[in-house]
Amino acid sequence: MEIFSHEYFMREALKEAKKAFDTNEIPVGAVVVCKNKIIARAHNQTEVLTDATAHAEMLAVTAAENYLGSKYLNECILYVTLEPCVMCAGALHWVQLERLVFGASDVQRGYSLVSSPLLHPKTEVVKGVKADEAKLLIDEFFKKLRL
Repeated sequence: MEIFSHEYFMREALKEAKKAFDTNEIPVGAVVVCKNKIIARAHNQTEVLTDATAHAEMLAVTAAENYLGSKYLNECILYVTLEPCVMCAGALHWVQLERLVFGASDVQRGYSLVSSPLLHPKTEVVKGVKADEAKLLIDEFFKKLRL
């Protein structure tokens, strides 16, 4: 079995972020990986679904839970292009995610701005994977909005 890298899966999450960008959503993408296989993909859909909770992470987690038939993702890795917000981090706590890998930090709304720990104590965190590409896409999106 071929083992894929964090960069490989983050590229897949970036593809999802580009889908969001193309539909005028904040360009955040996510994939859930279990045993080296992508089991769920999602991108932000808050505008198209008129749902403030339709973040890429939330949609990907729900799809992964449905795929596995379980409310726990303790053997899964979530790759997301932007640091999760407090809402998404709370959801990741409840699903007992094994590992969170994110690209760009969110200096305005990221979960790490909160002083108390939000993720499950067993969740490992890897930061900064393909962060420059993720940040560039977000910067392009907001630049486009200001024109």
